Amino acid sequence: MNEKVLKHYLDFGTFTYPGLYQDILKNDIPDDIREIGDLVRKSFIHRTTLAAGNVGTNADLRFGDMTKVPWWRQSEDDVLVTAVAMIAELCRRDKRGFVSDREPKDKLVLTCRFVAILIASILKSKGIPARVRSGNAPYFDMGDLGNVSTDHWINQYWSRSERRWITIDVDGSLSLNEDFDPYDMPDKTFDFPADAWLAIRAGDVDPEHFYNAKPERGAIVVLWSLFYDFHSVMNSEIIYAHKPAGGYGEQEKFNALTKEELEKIDTLARLMQKPDDNFDELVKIWETEKEFRLLVGGLL
Repeated sequence: MNEKVLKHYLDFGTFTYPGLYQDILKNDIPDDIREIGDLVRKSFIHRTTLAAGNVGTNADLRFGDMTKVPWWRQSEDDVLVTAVAMIAELCRRDKRGFVSDREPKDKLVLTCRFVAILIASILKSKGIPARVRSGNAPYFDMGDLGNVSTDHWINQYWSRSERRWITIDVDGSLSLNEDFDPYDMPDKTFDFPADAWLAIRAGDVDPEHFYNAKPERGAIVVLWSLFYDFHSVMNSEIIYAHKPAGGYGEQEKFNALTKEELEKIDTLARLMQKPDDNFDELVKIWETEKEFRLLVGGLL
């Protein structure tokens, strides 16, 4: 692996920077990846789990007793957008910080992106190259939606001993619908958006297979994930509400994409299929392509 690429994934971005908590993440949290994952996962409640209550995957209260969570608590995705904000709030609610016996009322109500951000922050703090990845997961029970691949965010970290990226899903580790190790996921388990986009474009897969909790289905869902994934690979793990300024995030614009625009997206997807091999070309796009880099959403 190119050391320049690994150094890039040791660097913190705006969202993964832990600020003054870096020494705590480095020294006070276990080094074992499964112990890290368990500790982080037990600090969070997914908004859908809170809404559903003590049923389904939480029938055994593995995520805590939802009746113990204050009635006014809701998704904090738009509030705690950075690692340092999440860590500070964890400490505010329980001064012990990262603990495995955190009370449900003191957990953060956040979704998969935020788990992945915090995992990346911890691993980088420990000197382990790590990155957040966005795409779709086909391994969750989506109930009435049937066999869909739902939007999801995970992590990869570089194993120097094995000289490979290891893919992990901490957020989904306690609620998988398939039998595989979420701390060393097999290839093709996760639907990376570059592969999915090009497969849709080639007519090899039904775009309706892909789902986003907005809710939305179809190719536009994969395009959103492609842009999220591109930004994540560049160490800028943008929040769900942010879309590229080119307007690709809106259905009306998506339906009117020109041949030239589609080819530009195809090029990005082909490069994202092997982001390490194509790192320099991706950086060039990052530094020059305004429609991919500049964002809209909120006051942007």
